[in-house]
Formats: sequence, structure tokens, C-alpha cells
Amino acid sequence: MQGSWFMDAITWFATGFIGLFRASAETFTGLVSGILPLLMVLLTAMYAITTWIGEERVTRAVEWAGKYSLTRYTIMPVIAVIMLTNPMCYSFGRFLPERFKPAFYDSAVSFVHPVTSFFPHANAGEIFVWAGVSAGVLAVDQGSYARLAALYFLVGIVVILIRGIVTQWITGLLIKRGGHTERFEEFDAAYAAGHIQGGHES
Repeated sequence: MQGSWFMDAITWFATGFIGLFRASAETFTGLVSGILPLLMVLLTAMYAITTWIGEERVTRAVEWAGKYSLTRYTIMPVIAVIMLTNPMCYSFGRFLPERFKPAFYDSAVSFVHPVTSFFPHANAGEIFVWAGVSAGVLAVDQGSYARLAALYFLVGIVVILIRGIVTQWITGLLIKRGGHTERFEEFDAAYAAGHIQGGHES
């Protein structure tokens, strides 16, 4: 009886051990035949579009979007996340005055999950977040994927706009309370003179 119990335990462990790797292999096979080709095609397409449009035009579009609060926390982070992907998308903050950089980062970092509903290449390492959101809904209604993806994406844009505006307000408040107003005025003057961090001078 004791030997039988011992062998049963070994068999159970061996079955579970092999099963773990078998499940991993099945998941890997699913990725190779599913999401990985999609990610490669999307990345290639984004690089091709950026090359076709031209880096200077993309830069000008980003600089224009950074002028207004509405576009600074909607169009600018969306372009940054889709074109540069996570985490390079945050580098677009160099086109903004110092006082707006925290709010832009807040907007961009809050969009790296909603963007995966249509552009999984933008944050491939965390696509499981979108997979988890969609799995329950798809289990009930297989035909709701496109509608859910669109709503997830659009609600994400609304959320990043709200977060950007609120963070901009909080940043301004902290600048005043901390007595850094003059320092940030110097930053604004340098930005107005064309001194863009990490870029060219206009």
C-alpha cells in the first residue's frame, strides 16, 4: 500500500510536470499561428507608413498637436503610441514645454492598453490585458468583438484626455505652491526660442 501511494505521487507529479510544458507548447503554437504574424505585419506597416510620410512631417504633426490641450492629450499620445510603441512613445514629450510633460506622460501611459484592441503591436508585452477584457464578452457573444474593440479604444481616448487635463492642472498647482514659477517661465522661454530637448532647434 505504501509503495502504491508513493508511485501514485510520482505519477501525479510527472503527469503535471509534462502537462505544464505541453500546455506551454500549445500556447506557443497558438501565438506563432495567430498573434505573432499579426504583430510582425503591423510593425512592418507602421515602419513603412512612417518612412513614406517622412519623419519631419510626423514631427511637425506632433508639434502642432502639442499646442492645444484637446489635441495634446488625444491626437499626440495616440500617434506616439501607435507609431513608436511602448515605451518609446514617451519620447514625444520632448516636443512639449516642461510644464506639460507630466500630463503628456500620464495620457500616453494610460493609452498603452486601450490601443491593443486595434494595434496590438503597440504594447505586445501586455496584450493579455485586452485578451482578459475581451474573453468574457466573447464567451457570451462572438459577434461583439469589433464593437467591444471600438468602445475600448474610444473610451481610452476619453480617459486619457481627462487624465491629461487633470494632471496638467495638478502640475500647475504644484509649480505655484513649490515656488517654481520663475524657473518654469525660463523653461517656457527656452522652448519658445526653439530649444527642444533631444531634437533640432527651429
